[in-house]
Amino acid sequence: MNKERKHIVFLARWYPHRYDTMFGLFVQRHAEAAALFNDITVIYCQQTTDNGQQTSSTDDQPTELTYRTRPFEIVRTLENNVDTIRVYYKKPKNKILSLLRFYRANMIGLKLCKQIDLIHVHVLTRLGVIAWIQKLLHKTPYIITEHWSRYLPGNDFGGFLRKLATKIVVRNAKTVTVVTENLGNAMKSHGLRNDNYVVLPNVVNLDMFHINCRDVSHTSTKIIHISCFEDKSKNISGLLESLKIIDDKGIDFQCTLIGDGMDFDLMKAKAEELQLINKVSFTGLLEGQKLADELASGDFLVLSSNYENMPVVILEALASGLPVVSTNVGGIKEMIDETKGILVEPRDKEALAEAIMKMIETHQNYDAEFLRNSVIERYGYESVGRFLDKIYN
Repeated sequence: MNKERKHIVFLARWYPHRYDTMFGLFVQRHAEAAALFNDITVIYCQQTTDNGQQTSSTDDQPTELTYRTRPFEIVRTLENNVDTIRVYYKKPKNKILSLLRFYRANMIGLKLCKQIDLIHVHVLTRLGVIAWIQKLLHKTPYIITEHWSRYLPGNDFGGFLRKLATKIVVRNAKTVTVVTENLGNAMKSHGLRNDNYVVLPNVVNLDMFHINCRDVSHTSTKIIHISCFEDKSKNISGLLESLKIIDDKGIDFQCTLIGDGMDFDLMKAKAEELQLINKVSFTGLLEGQKLADELASGDFLVLSSNYENMPVVILEALASGLPVVSTNVGGIKEMIDETKGILVEPRDKEALAEAIMKMIETHQNYDAEFLRNSVIERYGYESVGRFLDKIYN
């Protein structure tokens, strides 16, 4: 094995930042895994409506700041051995200027980097164009990791220029990694050709997510749901309607809904409308160990999404020893089989209700250690870090 550490620069379209510490958390975990075996710098650019005078970062670690208030602010931190450069820039008044500032912000980040061995793009298309230009100018190779579900049926991946640019950057990448085989096939269906499509596992913090010794004496089954509360994709309203069907049958349960987002208040109102207020609770956003502990206190996880790739929360539930009830969308079937949970077709509230009722009866039959081990083998930091190191080499 080549033990020489390479300098890999992540160009990340999604990444935690001062306004949203959960945004693109899975990309941050990839960076931390990669940093076990290589030197990683992350460049993330975020537009803002403030005047560039904020000095806060996403954590309490020492921060180096360079102010360019018209219109850039650079915040550089070392986070879990990852050199992290965030460039904030004031939101302009038109889309063309916004695009130019985005590119300039990324170039500012790249100029702060020393010798770059490879660029790792996370989420297309604009960052792919930057990487492609760097390859043309400096012969710097690049790879792509795509997380976006926009290529899947029913989503919007259109526009002649967008498709043309995406085809060019995908064709010129050394490797394209995707979080599920399903996503890779969807990209190929749009003519995004590359000889090296590889499935890159997401990362689970196995030190944080754990099996809890549950109280088997309680009578109510505790169901956990975690999402970003965007109903169009996550279909929380459909989940609530399924829970109403179960409640009307007199079956005892408690469902904890974790997360926050654009439809949070709407979903709380929906629960009240369905008279489920005594059956469901809304915690709001939970992070870190609080999230892990709440998840581990449950009996099983339920997801009701209309479309997905591979939700990290499924892996976190399995790492916590919880089986999963989910809609069969995206790449979820690549992870969940009958030994780990139940899959149902999307947009079928009766079928989802039936699956939840079956899991209420059978969740104790699942082997928690088996569920956790299925994640350890592939999704831990070291496993993913070694996988990335092999790609980089």
